[in-house]
Amino acid sequence: YGVIRLSQILPTTKTDLFLPLIVLAMWGATLANLTCLQQTDLKSLIAYSSISHMGLVIAAIMIQTQWSLSGAMALMIAHGFTSSSLFCLANMTYERTKTRILILTRGFHSILPMLTIWWLMTNLMNIATPPSMNFTGELLIASSLFNWCPTTIILFGLSMLITALYALHMFLSTQMNTPQMNTTVHPTHTREHLIMMLHITPLILM
Repeated sequence: YGVIRLSQILPTTKTDLFLPLIVLAMWGATLANLTCLQQTDLKSLIAYSSISHMGLVIAAIMIQTQWSLSGAMALMIAHGFTSSSLFCLANMTYERTKTRILILTRGFHSILPMLTIWWLMTNLMNIATPPSMNFTGELLIASSLFNWCPTTIILFGLSMLITALYALHMFLSTQMNTPQMNTTVHPTHTREHLIMMLHITPLILM
């Protein structure tokens, strides 16, 4: 929001001057996505995914068109809900396993299938699956980038591909395979389902 406010005093007719910043933001988003693939800690993975999405937001703000600013606002709001819901799910997993290491949290689909559904829905939102607000924001940003400079779509497409890869990696690592826990896992509570519903519903309805 601070960058959007500052962009109001920047010259709107000379966006070509911001080309290095836009390329740097897109490259930073791609590197953050690659870093996500290397993470073994669940919360670190989610945190780096936030960095990658903010790279897209910065690139959109620098273009300074109505579509790009609308896309940046939409993606910021949508990622606020998505990132928060991912951290909620990570905490629910940690409360039951006492670890954040991905390989030690696997097998939840056979223990808590409802939690697996929330993981799937949240990861789908994170990779901007329609009809989510994430999809609207990223579509506006992609259109603005392509209209401004067609070659930027290469970095954008690469970033989206890696985003899908680490989201799939996170989902499969936490939900599939044989459970590693030797202790009893507490069932999910109504309040946990309510929290997730309050996160996901605005993303679909807004």
